[in-house]
Amino acid sequence: MNIQNAQLEVDSWINEHGVRYFNELTNMAQLTEEVGEVARIIARRYGEQSEKESDKNKDLGEELADVVFVVLCLANQTGVNLQEAFDKKMALKSKRDHDRHHNNEKLK
Repeated sequence: MNIQNAQLEVDSWINEHGVRYFNELTNMAQLTEEVGEVARIIARRYGEQSEKESDKNKDLGEELADVVFVVLCLANQTGVNLQEAFDKKMALKSKRDHDRHHNNEKLK
């Protein structure tokens, strides 16, 4: 997935179906809500909590996509080129963390 194209697709969807972006604070609250839904699935499906019958049909991929959608909305409305920011972050992490993780005894 090209992030820049995803930002454009979200923007087109907002303009065609969503009327306008929710304000930044509303989207931040919505992002928190979506992350909570991901956390609930992970905690119950992969963690130690038991999964309720009503949660067994929840689609983790769909919930993760909800998180991505809201992040793309926030990037669009705040003028962030997320592709550029992501590429820069990956370069930084690759340089900074390469030896750190290879030398981490906990990861062996």
